[in-house]
Amino acid sequence: MRTRPTTGSRRRAAVRRIVVRRIVVRRAAVRRNAVRRAAATLLVVVLGLGAAAPATADDIDDRRAAAEQNARRKQAERAELQHDLEETNGRLATAVLDLNAVEGRLPLAQADLDRAVADLQEAQREAEILAQRLQDAEEEEAQVRSEIEAQAGRVDTARAEIAQLARQAARGEGATSAMGLITGADSTEEFLRTYAISTSAARSQSRTLAELQDAEAVARNQQARLTAIRETITQLKTAADATVAKAERARAAAADRKAEVERLVAQQRALKATIEDEKATAQKEIARNDTEQKRLEADIRKIIGEQKARDARIAEQRRKEEAARRAADEAARKAAEDASSRAGGGAPAPAPAAAASSSSFLRYPTAVPHVTSRYGMRFHPVLHYWRLHAGTDFRAYCGTPIFAAQSGFVEQARYSAGGGNNILLNHGSDGGANVMTRYLHLSSMAVGVGQWVGRGQQIGLSGNTGTSAACHLHFEVWVNGSTVDPMTRLRLDE
Repeated sequence: MRTRPTTGSRRRAAVRRIVVRRIVVRRAAVRRNAVRRAAATLLVVVLGLGAAAPATADDIDDRRAAAEQNARRKQAERAELQHDLEETNGRLATAVLDLNAVEGRLPLAQADLDRAVADLQEAQREAEILAQRLQDAEEEEAQVRSEIEAQAGRVDTARAEIAQLARQAARGEGATSAMGLITGADSTEEFLRTYAISTSAARSQSRTLAELQDAEAVARNQQARLTAIRETITQLKTAADATVAKAERARAAAADRKAEVERLVAQQRALKATIEDEKATAQKEIARNDTEQKRLEADIRKIIGEQKARDARIAEQRRKEEAARRAADEAARKAAEDASSRAGGGAPAPAPAAAASSSSFLRYPTAVPHVTSRYGMRFHPVLHYWRLHAGTDFRAYCGTPIFAAQSGFVEQARYSAGGGNNILLNHGSDGGANVMTRYLHLSSMAVGVGQWVGRGQQIGLSGNTGTSAACHLHFEVWVNGSTVDPMTRLRLDE
């Protein structure tokens, strides 16, 4: 017969259960702390990003939409800035354009940062929820295991008692029949006493069997429950690992966005400082350009004052050009007549029509005229003052050929601080008014002072010299010593 557990064995079993439970709880705490450490790290990043409060998805979407609108506005401003800064020194113009790009990107980067922080906070919340669920499941596992161990003692005890009853039955003990009770009793009192004992033994056997069945049923249920809990723990651990990985990705994304925002802010600060530093230089350049402009105006007035002799020279050159053209036309006519005679007669070929006079209009100075900035008043985006943009700017990539808009003498071919390499052509009088054209920011010049150039002759190559932000041609038309809108005088060759 199996003996009941002694007090010492029960204490040892209790100690084992406590130790096992502590080990399980400690393992759960280790995993929970790992998840929470990851979440805490993410929280540090969030706090470092300066997020004052969690933003809702709608807030983030609104910020993103506003940032995109700002980026489109900055892009539109950039095209205007490029025009307004074409006569500004390269360093200042580059800083202004770069600042425009940074201020267009910065709100977008901040919106991306807000999104990354929101994802980070969501990952943190998921990690904390999973950590708590994992802790609860592992604590429940420890409790069920403890209950299973305790229940195992009840099953063993019930089985031992059933075995004892079976052995007694095999020896014939405690199995008195009803007839045996009657025949074996010496008196009615003895019969009743023996019957009561027999009935009590039967009830005890029945109770022992019921306890065994109950104990085994409870044990099976607890084992099924333990299996289910362990499956849940496995799933939670997998989910926790995935959440930690997701949180790590969110942390990296937030750190990248934070770094971009910090970089853009630093660039913005540096560009603003550069612009402030360049303002003084720009003011000096403006004063120098004003001085150059006044000198140019004085030179042109002097030239106009001496124009009679120049007009005579220009008229003589044009008579020579006309005579040469007519001679060429006559030679072409005679050649055509000779060819017709050799072919068998017939009506002579008509003489070529005389070319239309070109003295009253100017041809475009570039082969593919594309205007980037027109003549007129312009507001400087940095220095905040209005000034006259005294010419028309044409897109002319570096090294593009530049042509004379009309025949005339080269009055100037020099370098100036504002205009860089520039050429001034004197086209003489047109309708009683003196007409000159000027070509600025050239990379090279192909003519010299005093030289006669024909209409459409190449005089240089476009460039980015002087006060210029990019390669282009700044083209001016002067009438009686003042600038006019070139587009009122230009037209395509017929």
